[in-house]
Amino acid sequence: MDIETAKRNAAHLAVAEHFSAAARYVGIGSGTTIVYVVEAITALGLDTAAIRFVPTGYQSRQNILHHGLTPIAFDSLPPNTLMDVAFDGADEIDDALNCIKGGGACLYQEKLVATHARKFVCVADHRKLQRRLLSHWPSVPIEVEPLAASVVLAALRALGSPEPKVRTGPMSKAGPLKTDQSNFIIDAPFETLLLPQDEGAAGPGRGKGWEVEALAKEIKLIEGVLSVGIFCGENGQEAAEAGKKMGGQKPIAAYFGMEDGSVVVRRAGSGTVTTEEVPVK
Repeated sequence: MDIETAKRNAAHLAVAEHFSAAARYVGIGSGTTIVYVVEAITALGLDTAAIRFVPTGYQSRQNILHHGLTPIAFDSLPPNTLMDVAFDGADEIDDALNCIKGGGACLYQEKLVATHARKFVCVADHRKLQRRLLSHWPSVPIEVEPLAASVVLAALRALGSPEPKVRTGPMSKAGPLKTDQSNFIIDAPFETLLLPQDEGAAGPGRGKGWEVEALAKEIKLIEGVLSVGIFCGENGQEAAEAGKKMGGQKPIAAYFGMEDGSVVVRRAGSGTVTTEEVPVK
């Protein structure tokens, strides 16, 4: 089965299980897979006239408009409002539902939307299904203020990244790629990221390698870093149970379209993550 069909299968199952016509606000992420999410929403044939869709960037907004849905900017949401659900893709997802995002350079707005949704749902294809982050995807995307780029590069090397680089645009002669916020993206390679239960998980000098959350926190502390492309910590349900007014960075579920036509689903629940394979009719 081709990749696009696999993405479509995952998107349609995710929407069937998590989209409701009773929703008021729905986050819509960026990337090729999310095109199929919006397609699946319209294919349900539900009345969406009262629903406002919150994009994570220019391409996302165009996707919403193209399908006849109504977009609303994140900063136009009513105060203290959480979206009912946010759908987005990922570059890689591990056993604990930690994600790497930012390959499409929209990571700041994607994290803003994910952390202001009651539940965040990831949709991807089988290439993104990994045991640990940075198993296949080569680097951590980081959005930085341009003036601080050299400072951030030096700090990342000190954390153990062998060759962090400012990402260039499609035409290298035009210089660094700019995000929707006019910032730079730095791609920082690291060794495969570990989970807390892995032997030696901590950070260089304290263990065999960086644990996911430990690295995310260290990078975020660097002056000039706006957002880190590691989505970790709590999911929306866990944040609500802890009495927090925001959602969480991690998805409550991730849907992976497989080569055989099935969809593998990783779901969070009761402190564990379960995995099941769902045949697609």
